[in-house]
Amino acid sequence: MTAGPGIRPPSDTADTRATLGKAAEENFPVAPFFLPAAWREGLMAVYGYARLVDDIGDGDLAPGGRDAGLLGVAPDRADDRLAVLDAFEADLRRVFDGTPRHPLLRALQPVVDRHRLTPEPFLGLIEANRQDQRVTRYATYEELAAYCELSANPVGRLVLSLTGTSTPERIRRSDEICTALQIVEHLQDVAEDLGRDRIYLPAEDMERFRVGEADLARPTAGASVRSLVAFEAERARRLLNEGTPLVGSVHGRLRLLLAGFVAGGRAALCAVADAGFDVLSSSPKPAKLRLVREVGAVLRTAPREG
Repeated sequence: MTAGPGIRPPSDTADTRATLGKAAEENFPVAPFFLPAAWREGLMAVYGYARLVDDIGDGDLAPGGRDAGLLGVAPDRADDRLAVLDAFEADLRRVFDGTPRHPLLRALQPVVDRHRLTPEPFLGLIEANRQDQRVTRYATYEELAAYCELSANPVGRLVLSLTGTSTPERIRRSDEICTALQIVEHLQDVAEDLGRDRIYLPAEDMERFRVGEADLARPTAGASVRSLVAFEAERARRLLNEGTPLVGSVHGRLRLLLAGFVAGGRAALCAVADAGFDVLSSSPKPAKLRLVREVGAVLRTAPREG
């Protein structure tokens, strides 16, 4: 249920293959085989962009500074994430008015032209990663949701644009699903994020459940951390449920794709619950069979519209 065969990297290099190969690690299907080839190519181009900008923001670029070099960043600044993000934004703008340098952005250019995509959602993803360099804690859920507006919601909006199905109501439902998926990912990656000196659990919720940063650094989650994670998981589940009518508002293979997004979030939440909400000893991941079952459940229950 992840990216299927036949979608080749824009430039057959180990780095681009490694970036696109991360699609198999996502909670949801990125570009499944049953979609039209043009959709799959577009989705993989957008995924390659989103994955690369996240890798820049997380300091996870391939060793040797090759990606930074492709963007025109001097070798002595290849580890300066803000400098690389600035260069990446400049190359993104060349997608819209020139010839980009990076192969993943060159692959994005015909997709942008074909679907008349605008820069805004792409710029939002860059800004989210800039924010990651400046902001490592969130005081309230509202602050975290504003971050998700940059880090996650643009992806759903791009999917709607690629498939020609954008409406204000669908965008609203998509934003709910994408924010939920981002929260789920944060729950799965609490320990990993803390290793990067980032906490995506609202401080107001940590205080409510009497969880300190030292509690998140332990090898296993205590009762207070488990209660906090359960609370955030239920918040994500409610958001997924609120966004699920999006699935029923479309038809055909797009309906199955969007059901896969919702099902991926639900399956990941089940994995978190099955781990007893202990997200510190490991990062709970959903089994493929659970994902398939959740897809069926979403398709059966999503209210049909239109």
